[in-house]
Amino acid sequence: MLLSELTGLTRGGRHGWGSYDTVQNRLRQMQEELQRLFSPAAERPAREYPAVNVWTNEEEILVTSELPGVNSEDLDISVAGRTLTLKGSRKADEAQEDECCHRRECRYGNFARAIDLPYEVDGAKVSAKFAKGILTITLPRTEADKPKKITISSN
Repeated sequence: MLLSELTGLTRGGRHGWGSYDTVQNRLRQMQEELQRLFSPAAERPAREYPAVNVWTNEEEILVTSELPGVNSEDLDISVAGRTLTLKGSRKADEAQEDECCHRRECRYGNFARAIDLPYEVDGAKVSAKFAKGILTITLPRTEADKPKKITISSN
């Protein structure tokens, strides 16, 4: 395979392969794609907002999410079947009268995220707490869905 096919660049420009920024951007994209392909799924960075961590055991699911700048009254959490839905909004920081925004990298506005759960949960027993920008949701497994120990009788 030719370098031009990998990078999308052709000869031209002052240095033969286009601008330095174009080369850097393509190399960064290639590196991200390789990382995405060869990283374990659990270690991949989230492309959706908010990012979540999901922990499970036989009794419950624990979901955590970092939501800096979000107020608890601006969050809506619901569960239906095996889907947890997080909705909310984060207000943008307003510039002062004599200021202008030079760079804005932090997300703001409305967000919604649906998370597929590994098993059925008891919606009546779900609890959530929000402290210091960290949302923690505990979702107990339904009794009917918990693994059952089978006793073996011997004759």
